[in-house]
Amino acid sequence: MPLAKRACIIALFIFTSQATLQSQVLPEQIKFTRQASKRLVFDEDQTIPLAGIWPEKSVGFSVMHPVIHQLKDSAKVAITSNQLTIQSLSKTATNIWFGGFNPVATYSIDLASCKGKGALGFSFFGKGLKEKLTLKVSFHNEKPEGVSLHYTDRKGLSKESSIAVNFPNDATLHGRLYLQMLGSGLVLYLKDGDLPQVIAQSDFNQLIDLRKKEYLHSFQSHFYVALDSGEIKVDKVLMGLTTGVGLADIRAITYEDGSPFLDQGRLWYTMSIRGRALPHHIQGVFSMNPSVFDIKLEGVILFDRGDGLLRNEVASHLIFDRNDNLWKGLTTGFSAYANPELEKKQLLAIQSSRDPRFGFSIMEAKAFGVVGDIEDPHILYDEETKKWRMLTCVNEGGYKAIVMEADEWDKGYIKIAGPVAQNSTGTSIQKIGNERYCFSGSSEREIYIYTYPDLKEVGTLKMDLPPWDKSSGTRVWPNVVQLPKGYPFRYVALMMDRINYPGMVGPNWTYGALYLYHGFE
Repeated sequence: MPLAKRACIIALFIFTSQATLQSQVLPEQIKFTRQASKRLVFDEDQTIPLAGIWPEKSVGFSVMHPVIHQLKDSAKVAITSNQLTIQSLSKTATNIWFGGFNPVATYSIDLASCKGKGALGFSFFGKGLKEKLTLKVSFHNEKPEGVSLHYTDRKGLSKESSIAVNFPNDATLHGRLYLQMLGSGLVLYLKDGDLPQVIAQSDFNQLIDLRKKEYLHSFQSHFYVALDSGEIKVDKVLMGLTTGVGLADIRAITYEDGSPFLDQGRLWYTMSIRGRALPHHIQGVFSMNPSVFDIKLEGVILFDRGDGLLRNEVASHLIFDRNDNLWKGLTTGFSAYANPELEKKQLLAIQSSRDPRFGFSIMEAKAFGVVGDIEDPHILYDEETKKWRMLTCVNEGGYKAIVMEADEWDKGYIKIAGPVAQNSTGTSIQKIGNERYCFSGSSEREIYIYTYPDLKEVGTLKMDLPPWDKSSGTRVWPNVVQLPKGYPFRYVALMMDRINYPGMVGPNWTYGALYLYHGFE
């Protein structure tokens, strides 16, 4: 080869190599700028409807909403001035049917007025069954006096207990009641102008485990009214899937290779709809057009391990495997805390042939040997190594990131890297340019960036206005996503804060608000 031609080839090779190096952006060189923030609190425009009573649209009310009178005397039930009215001059107890049953739905009552003395709430039972769970808010002339949970077992034996907390002395029973059912527990809120106020909470799993599929199939929901003497007027009664009071564990849904799942021009996310303590959260699915801030609740997923329970696991990573034409992924078995003497926290492999993003979905789940205090898994198939790789956090003197790999997506994982030195949470893998990196929130007021897959620390995420201040927790989920060309920016990050919802009693993890960031090189 002539010397001049050889020199040209070498020069071209050097130029191409330098251009490649220069075009490979390092993640610590990207600056993320906050664009928006918002906390979703039972947002009405986000609610996915399941059932309800709409008095102004009722024709043939007795057929649409059958009434059961439990005592000798019967209350008068009628629609007047587009309101549901229940009246009685003597002691009565009335159940008005309005829908089926869902153990993770939010039930609400828009209360116009309540005069006299009595109680109102919700009752869940099936036709011909003795077993019943009833929540009662007692009142006297519009003043709430207490909240109780009444359970009748299959033999007809009953128990009743007070579950009121933070009970306001000067409150008026007016506005909206929210009953957030959480599988193995509940929280009751009263909203009259301001933020919904926590007025009752309970863990009822020792009485009745509403996660059992038999209750989903057999129980029905009733608006409950008991009157000594008085009148109640209601604008509507609703049952739906809601955003709850806080969102966390934000994870972009991806394809099997880790690339973001963009459908209908939207990014898709799994997020934990927060309830109260660890067994009480709900796996939600949300979508967002990455060029704006239009978060939308799309669905809720429960998980079936084939033992008769529908578990409300969270911190899931959902992927669509184009090779198998199958929805699959991993989730964290936090619901084990509802029965700690019987179950252990562990990661679960999940799958569904049906698209689980919309409405109410159930995915198959199974244990695959990763047992213990381990959480926040992110999974992808590495085409170069022909291995499935999982980035997750294990509690070894604090939660620390590790990488595991296996030949199959749902078994046989072994650790190949980590644990890292820094505290870790919300671990995820994302491409920046053509290179994969591992991202992790932490308690050190930093979001750390590591090499993939060996977890060597390379820097921290640069961002203005991080989702914390001097007094709040910083263990947030980074959730960095690289977008295709054509967007006004190349990178987007959707994060949450760690600020709990006020008024909960006892341990709770009820954070947080959502924060949108755009990333620029």
